[in-house]
Amino acid sequence: MSTAQYLARIELLCTREFPVARDGAWPGRGGPGYHLAELGAEHTPGEDDDPATRASALDQYEAERHGLTALLTERWGAPDRMGLGGVLLRAMERGEDIPEPWASLSARVPDVDLWHTAGRWVALGVARLDPSQPPRLLAAVTTVDPP
Repeated sequence: MSTAQYLARIELLCTREFPVARDGAWPGRGGPGYHLAELGAEHTPGEDDDPATRASALDQYEAERHGLTALLTERWGAPDRMGLGGVLLRAMERGEDIPEPWASLSARVPDVDLWHTAGRWVALGVARLDPSQPPRLLAAVTTVDPP
């Protein structure tokens, strides 16, 4: 996908109605008050076994995230950078019930660039915490406040 396609996908997520119930499996799922989407998926799961390929895919998605963040910053201002490690820790060690999409994001993404616009939060990050899964560029749009 190109940066223009990523932007179009985020814009669609920002204007689309939220599902009334959780729908779909990861990726591209949504539920009451949120949408989650993979923006880039050119890396195939079979390539994960090769650390060099995984590192290359991770570098690619981080560069795409950086470029997309720059464009979104022009529209909505500078994002906040939110680390999600504490959210994951609260869920895993304390058994805290973390609302979606934050629970799914914290299990996959160490941090997100975060904007609040038109009553919705827009989060952008690179999934890389699960070594059994390929890196992915992820976007979330939600009315659920960050935990």
